[in-house]
Amino acid sequence: MILFDTQDTLAPDPADFRKHIVKKGQTMSTVIGANAAKLAGLQIDTLQKVRSGQITLGQWERFNNLSTDDREARFGDWKKPEPQAPAESTEKFALLVDLGIITVPDDYDHATALAKFGKKNRKKFYYYNEAITDPNFPNPTRILKPGDKLRVRAFKQVVGGSTTSEERMAFLATQKAVHVGAQGASLVWDQKRDQLPKGKWYCSFDEKERLWQDAVGDHGVPSVFAYSDGVFRFDIGDFEDVWRVDDAFLCFCDLEPESSVA
Repeated sequence: MILFDTQDTLAPDPADFRKHIVKKGQTMSTVIGANAAKLAGLQIDTLQKVRSGQITLGQWERFNNLSTDDREARFGDWKKPEPQAPAESTEKFALLVDLGIITVPDDYDHATALAKFGKKNRKKFYYYNEAITDPNFPNPTRILKPGDKLRVRAFKQVVGGSTTSEERMAFLATQKAVHVGAQGASLVWDQKRDQLPKGKWYCSFDEKERLWQDAVGDHGVPSVFAYSDGVFRFDIGDFEDVWRVDDAFLCFCDLEPESSVA
């Protein structure tokens, strides 16, 4: 995908635009279609929001990558879906895939884990969100240590519509999950990416206060997307947003005694 370079002048200046299309004795419709005029205005507005930091390039690209149906479901009525009751959360999710056991490498250092991962793997991703850094995600609920072993499963949403981050966190609690943040997601990609079903996001949830907060106040959920052609992206979703059927989520659990391996 080719994104606009926000440093270039990509859209006409509004005053120049009006100068060319508004002439004596003519209406807007006689010079340019209403839809084209609206598109030009939206382009100008979007670029201004990107330059001011209200919209990131990652958020813009993720919107463009939505399917037509998903985009309509999310934005067609221009109303944010009402949150649903967490009490029903356990009936809304089911196992997608059991990824088995991941092992934290012997040379793992939590303080520099994401920097090391990015340096080694950034170019292997179709897209890598540069906000996924050690300073932005320093304090997941569980700090991994060298030699730790965790069972990892991915769960999917099995009902229509949307679910909230709170519902998904409530479900993870029923599974006795531990939250290992962006660091855990990076290990899943490193050790288990070939086992991830394609066409889904794999989100690594944590308590909201432990997630990075962006300039507009949203809390970031580290997420890996597995494309159908075998490439991946490492990106950030919004905890405050709602989630849908293509948004799976990771469940990390301590090993039961009988599951321990040497």
